[in-house]
Amino acid sequence: MPPPYAGPVTATPVEDRSPAAEAAPWPPEGPRLSAIADRLWPAMPADRGRSWLVALGITLLGGLLRFWDLATPRAVVFDETYYMKDALSLLRFRYEKQFVDDANDLILNGNGNWQTIDVFKDAPAYVVHPPVGKWTIGIGEMVFGLTPFGWRVMMALLGTLMVLLVVRITRRMTRSTLIGALAGLFVAIDGMAIVMSRTALLDMTLAFWIVVAFGCLVMDRDRTRRILAEKVRAFPDDHTALLTLRQGFGPRTGLRPWRWAAGLALGLACATKWSGVWFIVAFGLCTVIWDIGMRRVVGVRTSGAIGGAAVEGVLAFVAIAVVPVVVYVVSWSGWLLTDGGFYRDWAANNPASGVWALVPDNLRSLWYYHGQMLNFHRGLTSPHSYQSNAWSWFLQTRPTSFFYESPARGVNGCTVDKCSQEVVALGNPIIWWAATAAFLHQAWRWLTRRDWRSGVVVLAVLAAWLPWLGFQGRTIFTFYSVVMIPFLAMALAMSLGTVLGRSDASPARRTVGAAAVGSVVLLAVAASWFFYPIWTGQVLPYDAWHLRMWFDTWV
Repeated sequence: MPPPYAGPVTATPVEDRSPAAEAAPWPPEGPRLSAIADRLWPAMPADRGRSWLVALGITLLGGLLRFWDLATPRAVVFDETYYMKDALSLLRFRYEKQFVDDANDLILNGNGNWQTIDVFKDAPAYVVHPPVGKWTIGIGEMVFGLTPFGWRVMMALLGTLMVLLVVRITRRMTRSTLIGALAGLFVAIDGMAIVMSRTALLDMTLAFWIVVAFGCLVMDRDRTRRILAEKVRAFPDDHTALLTLRQGFGPRTGLRPWRWAAGLALGLACATKWSGVWFIVAFGLCTVIWDIGMRRVVGVRTSGAIGGAAVEGVLAFVAIAVVPVVVYVVSWSGWLLTDGGFYRDWAANNPASGVWALVPDNLRSLWYYHGQMLNFHRGLTSPHSYQSNAWSWFLQTRPTSFFYESPARGVNGCTVDKCSQEVVALGNPIIWWAATAAFLHQAWRWLTRRDWRSGVVVLAVLAAWLPWLGFQGRTIFTFYSVVMIPFLAMALAMSLGTVLGRSDASPARRTVGAAAVGSVVLLAVAASWFFYPIWTGQVLPYDAWHLRMWFDTWV
């Protein structure tokens, strides 16, 4: 059994690409063949049963923090005013309609029956986000009713499942149950993840499908290398057979179902918010680089490795880029197959000529609609008191307040002269600040050690954050960063694995490392306990609320 994980490099040795290694004779002699197989696919930890108990326990904790008193506040919170009604409209009409001015009051005072409540005008609504996130909210409304619990429950479910995914994905990447548990725990108790799991916005759906796609690609990498490792182990003394793996473009890898599943998940992410497209670029780049590295491990020359990845990259392109396009178009089927949607009749009023005449009118209308949506997103500059530049996201300097009221004594359980009740999308400061340092540490490891785990985690964070730096004039909010938290949690957990030290380190070194790791975890848990009331809309005395406003920019 391999030694316990003690940092990204310990679990899987970095490939030796020194001049001496390049000049070494091929194929390697004797025992080095098994070393190649081990490099391709390090064995998983032997504690599979225990690891599932750990994962489920952390997921249960995350679920409790998300589902507890989910209907509080009993109000329409922040942009729920759009999405929970758009979801209802999709359930009723298959496209979004405009709603009457007092729709929120009618819904909150109604009987929760989504089939009978009437809050819509006859005109279609101009919406600027795809429908998958709204359909997801609608499932909760259909099953549990048109109530705060009903329109939030699916986000809570996805947020809980994301905790489980992070635990299992990180364990598979690092071959460590401990590191996987730490990553999942950080997601479970993070305030940004908790708030976005308790609010009917689109961003948790986006984050969930991004993590699913990430997990599918990690599984694809693992499965493909395991199959190749088994081939190598099958002929440990037959150099001629091994040479066949490195001829030309190297081994073929087949259809790779996990990569197709990743494309499906990326399509659902893009069909929630367009920012999912950046992950198509990032993850597509990752899978090609991984394929090149896999071929190099078995001895394929660099030119052949690149050529092999390029040839098989055709299927990769279809899986990672074309499948999402198909999924995206299908997600608009309600709009395409009905007649009432916004701009639905644009093509009929603007006849086409030439090649465009061959395109069905509904698809031409959809294309035009998307051009208008793009113009909207480019030109969104309406000032907002809680807008936040992406440069500040790592430090959580300007969180978004989703809901705030000041109940007086005797109102909503207030027992003093003045109380505060708030839902603020604020990340756990200990986790985010420590994860920022860990992100820089993992970037250093990627550049200096060429560890693929550090690289993919850093790339995922950059895909979630870097594009927003190009919108300095656009109105954006800190809660968009919820997509970053799963990968920042992985980075923090991996860096803490390095702090803990290798399994063969001296007892004194391990003791110091364990104390440091334990301190970070305890501080993070304490911060979650402290901030949980303002993540969940609990009524607090004003002084207790103000004690939690560490900086003026948090107010």
